[in-house]
Amino acid sequence: MAKCFSLSATYDRWCRFSFSRAGLKSTTTDLGEGTVMHCWVPKTYKPNKPNLLLLHGLGPTGLWTWNMFISRFIERFNVYVPDLLFFGESYTTRPEWTEHFQAQCVAGALKSQGVTKTNVVGPSYGGFVAYSLAAQFPEMVEKLVLWGAGVCMEEKDIEDGMFQVKSTDEAVKLLLPRTPEKMKEMLKVVFYKPVMSIPTCFLQDFIDFIGMERLQEWTGLINALFKDRKMSNLPKITQPTLIIWGEYDKVFPLELGHRLKRHVDENAQLVVIKDCGHAANGGEVKEMYKHMKSFLIDPHLSPKKANLIKI
Repeated sequence: MAKCFSLSATYDRWCRFSFSRAGLKSTTTDLGEGTVMHCWVPKTYKPNKPNLLLLHGLGPTGLWTWNMFISRFIERFNVYVPDLLFFGESYTTRPEWTEHFQAQCVAGALKSQGVTKTNVVGPSYGGFVAYSLAAQFPEMVEKLVLWGAGVCMEEKDIEDGMFQVKSTDEAVKLLLPRTPEKMKEMLKVVFYKPVMSIPTCFLQDFIDFIGMERLQEWTGLINALFKDRKMSNLPKITQPTLIIWGEYDKVFPLELGHRLKRHVDENAQLVVIKDCGHAANGGEVKEMYKHMKSFLIDPHLSPKKANLIKI
């Protein structure tokens, strides 16, 4: 049977063209000890603009995550979009799986570009890395946006029944689907109203495009998130923080958003997006951008005022 046209590869090429047209270029930084970070950086740095670091979650790289936003952010910021380790062109030969090491490598890549201060946006897994970056390098992070990032979860939350899964092994099988059937199961969990009419050949094409060569590393990343995780070990951050959460998030339930708001306390604001799951589509994306823009750009939007904002 002939293979379906690769929509995923075509979209990836379009994202690369879109990033380049927006004024970004592809770079790699050798951090030593077998670690290389790939990052999209400004072709021309504008010293009059603030910096913005856009991280990605599990799955596709930042190209796919941020393509719909990139032209808007470029107008206001010097934008940096790295591939996290084991995604895209970033890798390490070191046996390091934690978000703390990811954050250290991101910081190293930014410093190689002369970036000493930046705003940071991190969705889902990228939010774990963003939080760690803010905790380890407080002088580098100015404002922080965390989008559905369960950094306040604890290992015992699985046993207590907070999640759809009952073990990290189940979490790996759910979040790293290897068949179109498993992909549909994941879509039902990730989206509030998933599009289930996607042809099987397109789902298989996406799986083939992402590839399973790094399945062991991705599994290690998920396991590292849960292992021995306790709230008592989570450092507090002091940067102004916007927490965005989907009302019906099944990956990281909304309770974790409230838990994070209480942990960061007066420096944080929580915005709950109605009729939205862990990932956003359609009008939800516009709502998220509206809040990110207000928080990152409007100097008069203090945390206390912003706490009044609800969708």
